[in-house]
Amino acid sequence: MAVPKGKISKQRKHTRRANWKLSMPGIVECPQCKSPKLSHRVCKKCGYYDGRQAVKVAEAE
Repeated sequence: MAVPKGKISKQRKHTRRANWKLSMPGIVECPQCKSPKLSHRVCKKCGYYDGRQAVKVAEAE
């Protein structure tokens, strides 16, 4: 047999939806060139990841 849904109070609804918040991105210092970069990503300035050259970066002249 079906059971009626029941009223969800505003407090309960708003409490559940209160956890939708933004978090800061994981920005760390590149060990090679010391510029800020996203963690677990290749550095955009020098192209290094995990201690090795992963991407060749064109130098600006």
